[in-house]
Amino acid sequence: MAEYQGILICGEVVDGRITTITKELMTTGRRLSDDLNQPLSVLLIGRDIDEAAKEAVFLGADKVYTADGTPFAESHPEHYTAMIVDVGKRIAPSIILLGQTDMGRDIAPRVAAKLGTTVCMDCVEVAIDQETRLLVQTKPVYGGNAMAVWVSEDYQPQVVTLRPRVGEPAEPDTSRKGEIVPVSTGVDDSMIKGKLVETVKEEIKGIRLEEAKVIVTGGGGIGGSEGFQLLQELAQVLGGTVGVSRVPCDEGWMPISLEIGQTGHMVSPDLYIAVGISGALQHLAGCSGSKCIVAINKDPEAHIFKEADFGVVGDYRKALPPLIEKCRALLAI
Repeated sequence: MAEYQGILICGEVVDGRITTITKELMTTGRRLSDDLNQPLSVLLIGRDIDEAAKEAVFLGADKVYTADGTPFAESHPEHYTAMIVDVGKRIAPSIILLGQTDMGRDIAPRVAAKLGTTVCMDCVEVAIDQETRLLVQTKPVYGGNAMAVWVSEDYQPQVVTLRPRVGEPAEPDTSRKGEIVPVSTGVDDSMIKGKLVETVKEEIKGIRLEEAKVIVTGGGGIGGSEGFQLLQELAQVLGGTVGVSRVPCDEGWMPISLEIGQTGHMVSPDLYIAVGISGALQHLAGCSGSKCIVAINKDPEAHIFKEADFGVVGDYRKALPPLIEKCRALLAI
């Protein structure tokens, strides 16, 4: 049996730049690598990715494998799977990390199947058990109502996808040194089972939820779409944006594109103001990475207060106007 050593991150590159989720994986991968005292490697697949490879070294990689060329100009799961499996067999890592992205969801099970191992998808936390040195994988189950912890003793490598925004992106250190290793394998178009017909980029107005430093989020307690005007006003004063929980989407008060939670966006702003939100686990799964949570709810027993750093028990219609005015005064707006 091969001696499995090291962590392999399957990174993603868009327009020649490493994506945010890959930077987040770098933080996690570096931590696991240090805990195991094993090297951290990154595989980048794409076209014209020389600068991205250097950036991966600055972000913490000891070695970067690059599959650079025309066949990888477009994302085809067959090509990507073949490359990851090939590199995985060459270096025999003990852990393979991917993002819980469109690519990760598509490729991770294929990679695990071809390597004859298991896969754990949509993890929100991974860590090394210091006693057994096994990978402990935590993920939501039962619709986010519980968390399950998974450990595999019999299969390696461990293939894991990690949910975006559950960790901070790695910060570059331009003094770091690492090795960049070009790799090639016999991928060709005959392997492709599907065809990319068109790529449509979604136009996003305002601040993206994943990038917002301040988010004011409304839940079922808002009572209707008109109530979100107050939330929008507070968000504008604070230079943030508005999010919603599941109920306003289901009721048609607000678009589903603003949903935060297990079935929506994963966010980690500096300030998260939860208004009229009960604090269901499905929602908390999307905002638990916030640095400071302020809850406003007229129900003193609402679960959100157990998760919040600060809380206001009261009707948001009465609480928000003076809060908005106070913020305006403090910020001299």
